[in-house]
Formats: sequence, C-alpha cells, structure tokens
Amino acid sequence: MDIAIWVFLSSGLFLGWSLGANDAANVFGTAVGSKMVKFSTAALICSVMVILGAVISGAGASHTLGALGKVSAIGGAFTVALSAATTVYFMTKSGLPVSTGQAIVGAIIGWNLFSGMPTDSEVLTKILSTWVLCPILAAITAVLLFKLVSTSIARLRPGLFQLDKWTRIGLILAGAFGSYSLGANNIANVMGVFVLSAPIDPMDLFGLTLTPAMQLFFIGAVAISIGVFTYSKKVMLTVGDNLIAMTPVTAWVVVMAHSIVLFIFSSQSLSNAFVSLGLPAIPLVPVSSSQAVIGAVVGIALLKKLPVQWRVLGRILIGWVITPIMSAIACFIGLFIIQNLFKQVVI
Repeated sequence: MDIAIWVFLSSGLFLGWSLGANDAANVFGTAVGSKMVKFSTAALICSVMVILGAVISGAGASHTLGALGKVSAIGGAFTVALSAATTVYFMTKSGLPVSTGQAIVGAIIGWNLFSGMPTDSEVLTKILSTWVLCPILAAITAVLLFKLVSTSIARLRPGLFQLDKWTRIGLILAGAFGSYSLGANNIANVMGVFVLSAPIDPMDLFGLTLTPAMQLFFIGAVAISIGVFTYSKKVMLTVGDNLIAMTPVTAWVVVMAHSIVLFIFSSQSLSNAFVSLGLPAIPLVPVSSSQAVIGAVVGIALLKKLPVQWRVLGRILIGWVITPIMSAIACFIGLFIIQNLFKQVVI
C-alpha cells in the first residue's frame, strides 16, 4: 500500500491500539490479575483470536456502520476515526469507561451533519437499542450461567484442586472465545469507516482472495494485538484487583456472559438462523465490551443481593450519553479544519 494510505489509516490504527490496550482486560483481566493465567499466555491467545475474529466474522457489524453513514473520502474516514479516538482518550482520562462504538457512531453522525447527508433513523434506532439491550442481555446471561454453574458444582462436588483446574481451563477458553468475539464485533469500530474509501486492491494469498475489507480488518486487528502486548498488562492487573472479591467461578461467568453477548451481535450465521425460523434478525452492531461486563457484574450482584454502587453506575451512564455527542462535535470541527486548512477531500 502507498505510504499516504498508511498516514490516513493511522487514526484507525490508533483507535485499534487503544481498544486492545483497554478492552483486553474485559476478557483476561480477572485471570491475569488473580495469577491463574500468565500475562504472556493471555496476550498471545487474545491476539491470535482477535485477528481470527476480525478477519472471519468482522463484516457483519461493519455493514451496519456503513449504512449509518457512507464515508466515501479517505480524508473524511481519517477524521471520523481520529475524532472517535480523541474522544475516547479524553473521556478515559476523565475516569469514565466509554465505548469506542459510541464514539465512532457519534463521529459518523458528525460527518453526516458536515456533509449534509441524512442519518438513517432506522439504522440509528437499531444501534441505540443495542446500547440498551447489551448490558441487560449480559445481566440475564450472567444470572442464567451462574445458576447453571452453581447447580453443576453442587451436584458434582469437585475437590478444591479439581475445581481450581476446571476454573483455570475455563477462564482460558472463555478468554479465547471473548477475544474472538471482541475482534468480530469491534473491528468495525476500528476499520469499518475505511471500507468504502481506502484504495486497496484484492490480494491473493495461498490460493485465497483477501478482499480490501478483509485486509483492513487484518491490519486493524494487528493494531489491537499490539495494544494488548504493549499496554494491556497494567489494565488487566487493575481489573483483576478490582474484581478480587469475586470468586474465580463468578469471574468466569462474567467473562463468558460478556463474550456470548458480543458474539450474538456479530454473528451473521446466528442472525440468518433467526430469520429462517421466522424470528426477527439479530442486529449486527458493534457493542461495548465494557457495557457487557458491567451488565454481567450488575446481574450477578442483584442475584446474590450484593450492594450496587448506583451513583457510580449513574456516572458511567452519563459518560455513555456524553461520548457520542462529544465525538460528533469533534468530528464536525475536525472535518472543517482538514478540508480548509489541509485542503483534503473529506466528502
């Protein structure tokens, strides 16, 4: 690829790095923080599965973002991704856990406003509904899994060492599944906006034809993997310490519930299966890994009648509302600067 293309893709790569640095903690944080899995093992498994998920199953969620706003100029795609990445950075610095999906949706709406293109209300409604459904579905899934696992343990009555072995293997498998789901669902946030605009030709590799979208998803997934290896250890340890009051079994339930929800919103075959049964299609939308984890934790807390810090949750909800608004404003201003100061085509 031409060097100029890499310059434009840099904002998406930065967004991918940020995603890997932060969201890997949602799938392996507890396992690494509790020293049940080594960081090097977790990082390797996470990186490989993120790349596989992005390349194999990443197309579904990206189509929804493409329907929300067809960013056809690479200068515009660069600005959209940069606005989302900058918003996530500042919100994270403010101590608010935010979603790259919310930021990229806000940025696309900002591009629509700047370009005068209409925002598809049906697609936007579908995306907004998943922001509500994601934590609720994660909470329900976590409760069902917890009851199933608790019943199984009570019947099987494994010894302490056997239960520890099962939990260790379970955390690795759940982390691998979660990493695949993270790549499949969230690669659209990182590279989806470049699919229409990046001038990349199809490439043949070992008899397989890699489409431009698959190449973009692979590049974005590698950026996520670099984020996992270079910066996620500190975040993983922090998450592990914060969840230390949870038992390893409960931690497995939370990770598994999060992973299932992300997979549901990114699986084209599962959505097609619903349609074939006469059921509504599952919306293939990038959802927040953090939202899924928070929903699962709240679900378990309510089930076990543990105290919930509703004030903290309220602050998080405010952050989720502010993020797309800030990103839309940042994108609108950024497009004006890129077009008029740097003389780049953004529409």
